[in-house]
Amino acid sequence: MVSPVIAVDYEQPTLPYPGDAPSIDSDAPVCHTRHAWARVPPEPTAAERAALKDRIRRLLAERNAVMVSHYYVHPDLQDLAEETGGIVSDSLEMARFGRDHPARTLVVSGVRFMGETAKILSPDKRVLMPDLDATCSLDLGCPEAEFSAFCDQHPDRTVVVYANTSAAVKARADWLVTSSCALDVVRALTAQGQKILWAPDRHLGDYIRRETGADMVSWQGACIVHDEFKAIELELLMKQHPDAKVLVHPEAPADVIALADAVGSTSAILAAAQRLEASTFIVATDNGMLHKLRTLNPGKTFIEAPTAGNSATCKSCAHCPWMAMNGLADLARVLETGAGEIQVDPALGLRARVPIDRMLAFTAALKNGQPVGSIVSGIGAA
Repeated sequence: MVSPVIAVDYEQPTLPYPGDAPSIDSDAPVCHTRHAWARVPPEPTAAERAALKDRIRRLLAERNAVMVSHYYVHPDLQDLAEETGGIVSDSLEMARFGRDHPARTLVVSGVRFMGETAKILSPDKRVLMPDLDATCSLDLGCPEAEFSAFCDQHPDRTVVVYANTSAAVKARADWLVTSSCALDVVRALTAQGQKILWAPDRHLGDYIRRETGADMVSWQGACIVHDEFKAIELELLMKQHPDAKVLVHPEAPADVIALADAVGSTSAILAAAQRLEASTFIVATDNGMLHKLRTLNPGKTFIEAPTAGNSATCKSCAHCPWMAMNGLADLARVLETGAGEIQVDPALGLRARVPIDRMLAFTAALKNGQPVGSIVSGIGAA
């Protein structure tokens, strides 16, 4: 069966960075990501699903392989990862898990930057992905040459990049962060008097600036999923569910974040759903997240936040087309044939590993209650 193609004609706004804070560089480049596309695998029948899962279990054992799946991929890939000793997690824990697991092959179900990060941290392991074309609008919208030129315009700033970037962009950075540790890292850098150059997500960057007071210039990228959440429609939905708590990922626009009861990474959203005293939640992140939320909270109701108004054919279309490219059949194929292998130039990987290891050391120290000042002191341009 030929897989359908989802066409995404995506263009970033040409307006200056929202907000009037003088620390934001309104002349920062605006990226344009047009004609993005994704092939969505056909949904298997129940019999096909069972056969594919059995085949994958056997191949994982034969190939000394482990699955690493993101919360946004198909529930089949999430469940199978956990059933076979792998992990379902956000990108920070995916990075840790792949580095520390003894398996010689990592099968990363997610998007390309996640596979690259796994390879960077485990250069001697084979890293496979169900579809190497599964990418990310933030990665596509931050080309290395243009980003490097932007960095050269601000030589006095510490370069902090989000995980959703290519290996080449990571190699140009002083720090890598995920949405789960970005606030802590930038707070620590700001406490040291460092000025920040942030990339690529403008909404996450603006959220970090507001929360930390950092002196920041920002690349003008956005996630095609989170960028579409609408505050006016969310307010209407909240009126229909007055007792619901609102959970928002910080890649969403500022007016959506302002309506949240909890803002945070995928792992933080999971924690908030368990912590908050409510039976109903409205969730503003990729709807792939709802599978894990519902699995961990069987007595609670989770509603997708709206990305469009009542006249739209899809009230909430919050699912990454590239995450949707991950499927059981392709996963079995790459395990069997060795296709879909991620390659990262070794020299580039060594440079990209520096900010990744720095992030992992920082978060480990934070988790263990150890001081982080020595980790951030003297690192970066300031």
